[in-house]
Amino acid sequence: MEKLALLSVSDKTGLVEFATALVKQHGFRLLSTGGTAKLLAEKGLPVTEVSQHTGFPEIMEGRVKTLHPKIHGGLLCRRDKTEHLAEAAKNDIAMIDLVVVNLYPFEATVAKPGVAFEEAIENIDIGGPSMLRSAAKNHESVTVVCDPADYNAVLGAFAKSDDTAGLLALRRRLALKVFQRTAAYDAAISAYLEKQAAATAAAPDLDALAGLPDQLNLSYKKAQSLRYGENPHQKAALYGTFHDHYQQLQGKELSYNNILDITSATYLIGEFERPTLAILKHTNPCGVASADDLVTAWHNAFATDRQAPFGGIIIVNRTLEADLAKIISEIFTEVIIAPHFTDEALAIFGKKKNLRLMIAKGGIGADSLLDVRSCVGGLLVQDRNIKLGNQADFKVVTKRQPTPEEWANMMFGWRVCKHVKSNAIVYCRDERTLGVGAGQMARVDSSRIAVWKAGEAKLDLKGSAVVSEALFPFADGLIAAADAGATSAIQPGGSIRDDEVIKAADERNMAMVFTGIRHFKH
Repeated sequence: MEKLALLSVSDKTGLVEFATALVKQHGFRLLSTGGTAKLLAEKGLPVTEVSQHTGFPEIMEGRVKTLHPKIHGGLLCRRDKTEHLAEAAKNDIAMIDLVVVNLYPFEATVAKPGVAFEEAIENIDIGGPSMLRSAAKNHESVTVVCDPADYNAVLGAFAKSDDTAGLLALRRRLALKVFQRTAAYDAAISAYLEKQAAATAAAPDLDALAGLPDQLNLSYKKAQSLRYGENPHQKAALYGTFHDHYQQLQGKELSYNNILDITSATYLIGEFERPTLAILKHTNPCGVASADDLVTAWHNAFATDRQAPFGGIIIVNRTLEADLAKIISEIFTEVIIAPHFTDEALAIFGKKKNLRLMIAKGGIGADSLLDVRSCVGGLLVQDRNIKLGNQADFKVVTKRQPTPEEWANMMFGWRVCKHVKSNAIVYCRDERTLGVGAGQMARVDSSRIAVWKAGEAKLDLKGSAVVSEALFPFADGLIAAADAGATSAIQPGGSIRDDEVIKAADERNMAMVFTGIRHFKH
């Protein structure tokens, strides 16, 4: 019996070689459409146009070509049901045994800057998903391929003509892949249309514009399996396009915790324009500094805490050169991230085979990402916290105005503090952190830890700024900061005891600023 293969693809990678093998090695007759049929014919392969097969022409600029009973009947007919086969014979419907379809590039189209709505709509594939779904539903009899990466597996299964169980197992896997692909495709279309609707409405839907639709459809392809999750007994995998944003140059495979740390480090370093180096541990910054050069920034950041960086993450926002590489290589580090490494730096780090070196590619679009976290029965979704606030909009609430140096100290710390787990307190001066207190149940305890850390590092807090990512609920945290040597404070404000906190600052001749912006980080 003649075997029919229907080929209609946008991505023509490997298609000619695959189709040649189908014809010459496995006896298939080819059906095709449009540009795919033209390519196959140009390569000397015998191909029948779908319109010739159905006896119905392509119409409406190709919008209607494969939506025909002779196509979908040939895909959906159950070979184990005599009534199906009889109806197919009565209506001159030939069985189609293989479908190779990949879809119009809708996601790539809408990702282009300034793409017109009409162009996006024309790149919504209708016939392709219909054929894929029909074939996948009837995978007991039909092999369906939506990804060129599966061509070799299909040819290998066809070559083992006596292994029917192996072919069926492959068909089931490919059918699953089809429904995953069409689900992702539909999710991309619905997300685009919802944003378009919100943007053009008389009263814009701000939730939709922020990427918070009424129906949340998340679809991410597995990027890699991970050895384990946060702990060895937890299974884990990475999904999405993480590897599009980073290039790993050397070192062991990234772990679950590495990926969390890299993400936190990238968000933190994005706050700074001056040459800056940050050291993180368990997603918390334990030392951050800006300077005229990265070596100075390293010494200032590392001085904040000389213990925590062991096994930590280091990130810089300038090319990492040999002089800094020599210094960093003296301590054990899990991951180092930079926009570029010099050849000399790579040679130095190359002696540490397990050290992971990552290039952070420019323009990763992190500002558009959503924060998604699991909760009982569902997901919590929010847009990422990218708001820093404008110094001109902040309110000085004390009798004394901050000096220019104090303003600079506070604004540096404000950038760092929003990336520290709550409750968070940061002491800083001269574009460097001096003490960091993170994740305590009482804010005063975070302040005490930060002061203790500074003392352990033998760093003087005199003249420093104390930064709190949320309000001081009581005056005790501010008093502790003043006693430690801080002369300025920046916080959101908004406590019912703000007057007490302001009074405590005035009594200690501190300058204090309210931002009106909170940066909780749970």
